[in-house]
Amino acid sequence: MAELDLDQFRTKLLQRQVELDDLRAMSSDARAAVTLDQSSVGRLSRMDAMQQQQMALATERNRERDLQRIKAALKRIDDGDYGYCITCGEEIAKKRLAFDPAVPTCVDCAK
Repeated sequence: MAELDLDQFRTKLLQRQVELDDLRAMSSDARAAVTLDQSSVGRLSRMDAMQQQQMALATERNRERDLQRIKAALKRIDDGDYGYCITCGEEIAKKRLAFDPAVPTCVDCAK
């Protein structure tokens, strides 16, 4: 990979990392424990709040997975392994990397 390409991919990865960190900070209240005080909140409201909390927690797990993929991609850039499939070692198509700069495998190995 050309050095200019690596800088461009590094920039995209770092921008996405900042976006995910910002989303994590904004959604921290949604992941907080649900109050189960029956005198102040009705049963259906509590159920709805618990469902919303579980959806927020699932979204947070997805964000964490994406952040781990981004960190791994940045490490591959630093190590000189970026752009190569972690499974077979073949080059990953540039269009695939442009779509998702954190992708670790080629199309064949992703199947």
